[in-house]
Amino acid sequence: MFKKLLLALLLFTSFQTSYSQVLISLLFGDKLNSDKIEFGLEGGANFSRMSDFESTKYQTFFNLGFYFDIKLKDQWFIYTGVLVKSNTGLNKLSENDLSILDPDAFYISSGAYSQRISYFHIPVNIKHRFKNHFYLHAGPQVALRTKAFVKFEGEENNKTVEIKTENKDLFTRLEFGLIGGVGYKLKKGQGMNIGMKYFYGLTNIMKETPAARNRSIYLVVGIPIGRHQPDQ
Repeated sequence: MFKKLLLALLLFTSFQTSYSQVLISLLFGDKLNSDKIEFGLEGGANFSRMSDFESTKYQTFFNLGFYFDIKLKDQWFIYTGVLVKSNTGLNKLSENDLSILDPDAFYISSGAYSQRISYFHIPVNIKHRFKNHFYLHAGPQVALRTKAFVKFEGEENNKTVEIKTENKDLFTRLEFGLIGGVGYKLKKGQGMNIGMKYFYGLTNIMKETPAARNRSIYLVVGIPIGRHQPDQ
């Protein structure tokens, strides 16, 4: 136990916070599980865009974090956790979009501009597991913004050019919205969770105009860590 703790602390100081948190979860997952709590890693892909911009193109990201299913009674649970590596954004910005998100940029039609915002996402949902091992969950989700930037990708003299311009000061620190999902628990209720979620942002994430709200579709895989859980 002492060796595991020492290793986790060393890794925590060596890597970014989000990756260290996930690694600590792997090391101590068996200590967090009980008859009333299922703990595990959760990750997958999400397809995200921001409302009220000219572009409506979704941008694809990968996310990673951990989850808790906390049993209330019968098949009812609280589903929570943290996506510690999680992004939202908008792809293929128009010239007008870019003038809002990066006012100092010179629009180049031969390249592609996109917006990326990094968050810690924290859902607090009510979850129901059916006896056929399908489940539904719904409720609020809070997000803490960590960084944001506009990304330009293009070519110049047969070389790929990539430029990132930080613009996190344009966005609010906190976001609130609603998330719901459906999924299935494999191995007769004993194995991985696979599912889909949809996030509907309720708060304007821009400090100035225009009003913008995040929309994201998630494809999810949840892997329980630690000792086996009885079928619920």
